[in-house]
Order: sequence, then structure tokens, then C-alpha cells
Amino acid sequence: MNQISWTDAEGQAVSALWRSERGTPPPKRVVLADDSTSADTAYRLACEGTALLWCGDFHNARQLLQALMRRLDKVSPAKGAKAAKAAKDAAKDAAVAPSPTEAFHRHRQAQAQRARVLGALLLPFAADYSIPLRRAPDVRQACIEAWGEGGAVASVASLRDLLGMTGAHEWRKKGVEVPALGAAPHNRIHPYYGVFSPLRGEYLGLVARAPLPKTGQVPYVAFDIGTGTGVLAAVLIRRQIDHVMATDQDPRALACAQDNLTRLGLAAQVSVQNADLFPEGRASLVVCNPPWLPARPSSPIERAVYDEESRMLLGYLNGLAAHLLPKGEGWLILSDLAEHLGLRSRDALLAAIAQAGLQVVGRLDAKPQHPKATDPSDPLHAARMAEVTSLWRLRVLKP
Repeated sequence: MNQISWTDAEGQAVSALWRSERGTPPPKRVVLADDSTSADTAYRLACEGTALLWCGDFHNARQLLQALMRRLDKVSPAKGAKAAKAAKDAAKDAAVAPSPTEAFHRHRQAQAQRARVLGALLLPFAADYSIPLRRAPDVRQACIEAWGEGGAVASVASLRDLLGMTGAHEWRKKGVEVPALGAAPHNRIHPYYGVFSPLRGEYLGLVARAPLPKTGQVPYVAFDIGTGTGVLAAVLIRRQIDHVMATDQDPRALACAQDNLTRLGLAAQVSVQNADLFPEGRASLVVCNPPWLPARPSSPIERAVYDEESRMLLGYLNGLAAHLLPKGEGWLILSDLAEHLGLRSRDALLAAIAQAGLQVVGRLDAKPQHPKATDPSDPLHAARMAEVTSLWRLRVLKP
């Protein structure tokens, strides 16, 4: 267990359990901060790598976090003009603008720096997950959902992590409406903290309308690889597939999928299993929606977005032939955002499909509808504008 240590107001050495959803080690330097700590001081300390353990009013801690966000977002006119001139000179010298790949890596570096600074504002938690600060809300249920029931000792975590957990708690309570599951009110998915939420509906629509392969299998079985919330398994059952075997390795995802399928009345038709990609046996249909960007996740919570060295994608493709019935299909759900960012080429994807002994028998496409796709202030706007999400229909290549 990681421990975080600091010196309290009486000069006594204190330690507590360190919790970090980003998987970062406990900070080496910790100072106490309260309502008298200025935003400028807090920002300077956070940028230097010093964590601030908050001892004041809870609402003032939230205001301080917002002040840190503003300082990260702010660029003074002088600095802005200087940066613009430097960028113009560099572009003139190189005769080319930064590549999409360079823009992506710069964006990730900026995100990492932002996470480090904002993650420096820490909160104390009692053994029962209550927060011993003035005007602190009751966040115990949100903490239980994220950390489990075992709050036997005092701990410390960042305010940013707490806000993420409380936000996820609200999403979990009200759920996300999924039109591909049918009419309300029986079409809601309740995502758990740390499990990818099905807010992007275009890929769900593709699964809802792609033609099912005809194999003659009775009962008709499908596999859902990396089930997450269980939403794709639910969509497949709504399409009258007899049974779905849904796999994942994340304990939160397994619990989330089981809960959602129970809520929807589909638990008897879906087997949720802890497995590395494939369950045993063969199916008429094997569906997989791997992380879309082949980059290294900087935290466990990013694993739903980044697939380092395309491990899940390649694992799915290379194992598919061994788990398909004759005339069965594998459905690969993948955005081409990585192609527009220069992280993976279309030729590389097609080569991986061919090397796995598979052939493409069809493809359905959809344009994303999420807000970032039309936000010109987004650093990756050009790539997002061009993005297409596809459902690739794959079959085993005949010898």
C-alpha cells in the first residue's frame, strides 16, 4: 500500500493511505493549504511538484481548483504574441505546419501537465470516506462505488479524482439513454466509474443495423469482447440473438455489465466472464470495440481510449479465426481518427486483417455526432472533423 506523509499544523509527522485513480505515486513534497492560501501561491507550488493538502472550507477548495484551471487556460497577450511569432517563424523556416501526429503528442503533453497541476490539490478522507472539512458534502456512496467497501483507514486523494467520482455517481444513478436498445424507459445504461460510457451513439447504431451472419447455429451465439458496460451485448440480445458471452478483465467493467444486464432483464441471456479477449468455443458472431488510438495510456482510466501498440486490436484479429463458426463474422468497430492523426495507416490496418487470415466482406460507416467533432477550438479539430466510425465485417479467408 502506498502511503502519503506530511507534517501537520503541530509539527507532527502524519501519514495516510494514498489513493490515485491515475496510478501516480504519492507526492514527495506535501504542504498544508487552507482558505488563506492564494491561487498564485497554489499554482506556483503545484507547477513545482508540491502537493497541497487542503485543511480549510471544502467549497473554497473547489474555488481554488477552478482558479488553477483558469491559470492553466490563460495565456497573457505578451506571451501569446511571442508564441505566435515563434510559431510563425518556425513554420516559415520549416515551410510546413506541425503534422497531425505532432499536434496529437503536444495535446497529450498539455493534458498530462494539466493533470499534474490540478491533481496537486488533495483532500483528507476519514476511514468511512467522509471528508473532515467544513461544508464538505456527503460523498461516501460515490467513494464506495469507486473504491469499494473497505474504507478501514484514513486516506488522501486529489479533489480532481473526487469530482470525477461524484460525477460518475450521478451518471450511474440516472443512466445514459441508448436509442439502439429501443424505447424508453427500458433503454438506459448505467456506467460505473472508470468504465467507458456509451455516450457516442454512432457505433451502437452500426451494431443495431448491420446484417447478421447466417450460420445455421441453434441456439445462435455471439461473443462480445471487452464488454465494458455491457451495452453491445444488450444491443445484440435486442436483435434476437439467443445468447451472448461477454468478456472483460476489468473488475469494475464486469460488475457494471452484470448490473446493466440485470436492470434490462437480459441477465439470463448473457454470460459475463472474466477472460482475456475470447471465451472458450466458437460463435456465429464475435464483436469487438477496442480502444481506438494506438498510444500508451498515461493512467489506468485511459485504457478505454488508448491501446498501446494496438495490442487489443491485434489480439482480437489474430484470435478471431479460431473462434468463428463457418460463415460466421467478426465485427470490428473502429474509428479512423488514428489514421487522421498519423498514428496508424489504413494500409497497416488492412495488412493486419489479411495477416490474421481474414477478409473484409462489408463495412458500415457513420460520422460522429459528439460535440468535439464540431468544436474549432479543439486542438485536434481537423482530425475530428474528418473522422469516420466503421463497423468492419470480417470472415475467415477461404483457403
